[in-house]
Amino acid sequence: MTGITGIDHVAITVDDLMSTFAFYRDLFGAEVVAEHTVDANVLVRQVASGGAVLSIHQRGNNVKLVAEHPTPGAADICFRWGGTIGEALDLLKSKNIAVLEGPTPRKTADGKPGHSIFFKDPDGNLLELMAAD
Repeated sequence: MTGITGIDHVAITVDDLMSTFAFYRDLFGAEVVAEHTVDANVLVRQVASGGAVLSIHQRGNNVKLVAEHPTPGAADICFRWGGTIGEALDLLKSKNIAVLEGPTPRKTADGKPGHSIFFKDPDGNLLELMAAD
């Protein structure tokens, strides 16, 4: 039997899809990989950076396959960072993004020692950048 091999994408609901997209594009270089539009209005935009795909849903988009209570600011997402935690801190500082906590010692999903920093996106979603030591 074949089991889970990873997470394909994570969906978040936001108040302003375009400003949230700009945040992820400007911070991580996220690129659009797919969109769902109705009457020229973008309702869902999937973006990718590295191996991560984020599906950004505009609040009230009437898409049927969503969480029970899609709410802006309710997500907690940890992105694996390929550089050092110091480089991640420098990136956030260069974008004037406040670090809420960290660097904090953590273990990665594969058990390696690492460090994380925590911050929020424009909708208040808690974001974490984790770098293996």
